[in-house]
Order: sequence, then structure tokens, then C-alpha cells
Amino acid sequence: MTDDEPLPVLYVITCAAAPAPYLGRLIDLAQADGWRVYVIATPSAVPFLDLDEISAKIGAPVFSDYRRPSEAKRQPPADAAVVAPATYNTINKWAAGITDNYALGTIAELTGLGLPITVLPFVNDGLAGNRVFARSLDELRAAGVRVLYGPGGYGSHPVGAGGPLLDAFPWQLALDALR
Repeated sequence: MTDDEPLPVLYVITCAAAPAPYLGRLIDLAQADGWRVYVIATPSAVPFLDLDEISAKIGAPVFSDYRRPSEAKRQPPADAAVVAPATYNTINKWAAGITDNYALGTIAELTGLGLPITVLPFVNDGLAGNRVFARSLDELRAAGVRVLYGPGGYGSHPVGAGGPLLDAFPWQLALDALR
């Protein structure tokens, strides 16, 4: 890439999981890696985020709602996407094709376009042990999504014990998987 070429666009889709307030770490890593970042949050994730701080960091608003048909598109097309931290709810809805919010609609569309997507779940053992979760991860893998859960990825944590893991959440792993 030359200096006059635009940076590749990375959509970061974030969910209402404990690492979400630290999303700036992923943004910093992605920008240092040469990505132009746009953030899309599930509606439940919005209260977890410092929207002003993130908007200042990326130079664009954080989107969580669909645009009106009369509104212009708000961000350029993505070259790739990271879904992190991904919740049990979002993973299961995504795998089932449910698009009841802008974030899910976006990742469903990107999946259908075959763009590179990595998903980095943050779930507890109780949710991870549900066979629906395993089935959803298999479905996403079959759709070409790079699922960073299990061997070579990230695991679950005991119920109620996610807090101490926040500093070790492997944001870089999600970017590395796009390469």
C-alpha cells in the first residue's frame, strides 16, 4: 500500500460483555496495524462504552441503530470485521440468521458477502456448556467465520469470574486471525 491509497476498513462489532469498556485497546491495535476502524455496537453494548472517547479515537460516530432509508450511508464498505467481545446472545442470533439490530444485520450481511470475519467470544462456562452455543459456533465456522474459541483461541471462564480476566482479554488474537 502506498501513502495515497486509502486504509482498509475494519468494522469492529462489539457486544455487552465485560471487556467492552476496554474496546479502545482493540481500536489502538487495529489502527497501529493500518486499519481505518468503524465501531458498531449492539444496543445492549452502548451503556458499556464511552461513546465520545471511541468516536474521538476513530474519527466517526459509534453506530448502533439502522439508518433511515432517506439517510446516506454512514461508513464505507468493510474489508474485514472483528466481533469482540462476542456474547452468547449475539453468537446464537447471528448463527440463526436473526437480524433484530444493526450490529446483527451488519455481520449477517458481511458473512453472506464472504468477507474475512473473526469472532472472539467472552462467555462463562454455563453458557459455553449449552449445546446451542457449540452448534452456533459450528454454524459460523461452516459459513467461513474464523471462530476464536477453543484450541488456538480463547476459552470460557467460571460463572461470575470474568472480571479478573479483563486485562488478559486477547484483543490482538482477533486481528492476527485476519491475516
